[in-house]
Amino acid sequence: MIHEAGIIIPFTGAGISTESGIPDFRSPGGIWTRYRPIPFDEFLASQEARNESWGRRFAMQEQFGAARPSRGHRAVASLYRAGKAPAVITQNIDNLHQASGIAPEHVIELHGNTTFALCLDCSARYELSWVRQRMDAANGCAPDCPSCGGFIKTATVSFGQAMPDAAMRRAEDLTRSCDLFLAIGSSLVVWPAAGFPLMAKRSGARLIIVNRESTEFDEIADLVVHADIGTVLEPLILQ
Repeated sequence: MIHEAGIIIPFTGAGISTESGIPDFRSPGGIWTRYRPIPFDEFLASQEARNESWGRRFAMQEQFGAARPSRGHRAVASLYRAGKAPAVITQNIDNLHQASGIAPEHVIELHGNTTFALCLDCSARYELSWVRQRMDAANGCAPDCPSCGGFIKTATVSFGQAMPDAAMRRAEDLTRSCDLFLAIGSSLVVWPAAGFPLMAKRSGARLIIVNRESTEFDEIADLVVHADIGTVLEPLILQ
């Protein structure tokens, strides 16, 4: 099916990154099994919530900082370099598709990116090292934007925060244009992102789902593989 396809759109979830050492937030050991997620409205309303949010992010830095692209990431990058996949749509925030060699402008991040920060008001970019230095100097108090006074947050989409319009529109366009939609490592339960496989099928594309566990979309897929993602995709890797 991959050989026959003209345009492949890979769609990736947390499962593609577990081999890289980043646990699925929902799985045992994931951050949501230890902490209650901080909704966006709480982040805006409370300095304490902003401090807690940043404290959690820095507690995960060892995992995110040491992570390297998995076999799954490298397989997707091979499809990209071969001209089969013009872009990748991802629910992940770990920057590993970019690290695998896919140009940043061709990584459609539906839930943002946790490797840098943005001011919520003026969109100024800040590196995490800058935020950490400011917090250390202020006894753990999260800094505000020096330019406009706005709140600074990792460039991710929190619960209750609006999805990025441009990324969603581009993902829709890519999904409708492909003839093979390759869903990898996603439980396909987080909406609206989970709607893309169904959109692809309705637009005439074939659908492949590669995931350890079953999903609600297995019954409409043309091929379902419940197995280790790296092992399944490794034959696609081009050196």
